[in-house]
Amino acid sequence: MSKVFFITGAGRGLGADIARQALAAGHRVVATGRRPERVLHALGGAQDGLLATALDITDPEAAENAVRAAVDRFGQIDVLINNAANFYAGFFEELSERQVRAQIETNLFGPMNVTRAVLPVMRTRRAGHIITISSLAGVVGVDFCVAYAAAKFGVEGFMESLHHDVEPFGIRTTIVEPGFFRTELLVDASTTFADGSIDDYAERTAATQKHWRAMNGRQGGDPARLADALLKVVGLDQPPLRFVAGDDCLQAVEAKARELLAQVEASRELGSGLAHTDAA
Repeated sequence: MSKVFFITGAGRGLGADIARQALAAGHRVVATGRRPERVLHALGGAQDGLLATALDITDPEAAENAVRAAVDRFGQIDVLINNAANFYAGFFEELSERQVRAQIETNLFGPMNVTRAVLPVMRTRRAGHIITISSLAGVVGVDFCVAYAAAKFGVEGFMESLHHDVEPFGIRTTIVEPGFFRTELLVDASTTFADGSIDDYAERTAATQKHWRAMNGRQGGDPARLADALLKVVGLDQPPLRFVAGDDCLQAVEAKARELLAQVEASRELGSGLAHTDAA
C-alpha cells in the first residue's frame, strides 16, 4: 500500500537512500533539504510521486511551510523520517558554547520542529509513523562526541516520551540507533571540529581528528541496506519503539544494558529505603 514519506536531509547520505528506495517501492516522497535543487539531483531529477521542497529544520516556520506543501501535493503524511543531522566533534572544554548550542539546535530541536509541524496532520487522520534517526551515541557516551551525544541522548528521551503522548491517536514512533554506517556525516559539510585549542588536549585532539577523518568512507555499515531495513520497519504491523541497526551497535547496546543492570545492583544497598519515615 502506497504511503507518503516526509524525509528530512534527503539530498545526500542515508536520507537520499531512503527516498530512492521508497520511490522504487511505489511510495510517494516529500524529500526535503536546504537546497531542493540538490535534492532533485541526488534523486535523479523530477519524477512522479516526488516533491522536493526546501527545509531548514532549525526554522519552525520553514517546517510548517514544507508540511503545508506536502499536504497540498499529496493530501497526507503517513511516515515522517527525521534524518537530517550534523556533527560537532571535540572535547567538551574545546567546544565553544556556540557550537554546543548549534549542535543541539540542529540534532534535537530540528526533529522537534518538524515533528511539531507534522503531528496535526497525523492526528487528524488518527494514523502515522514518526521515525527519528538517533545514533549509537544516543545510547553510549564516548570521548570527542560530547555535544553530539548530548543531542542524541535528548532525541532518545524526546521520542520515548512522545510515544506515550501520541499512541492514543494511532501514531506510532520508532527510534533508530545506527552504528557506523558509510553515510556522509563525516564529510566536511557535516562535521565541524572544536573552535578551541587547549594544550592538555592537543595531542589527543590531533590524533582523534586524524582518526575521524580517516574513518570517513570506510565505515562498515551500508546505508542502502539500512534504508531497506527501515522500509521493512515501516511495513510492520507493530513496529519497534527502538530499532538497533548494525552489528557494532547491537553489541554496544547489549553491553550498555548489562552495565546499567550492574549499576542498579551496585546501587541497591544505598539507593533503597530512602522514603520518608512516615510514608504509608
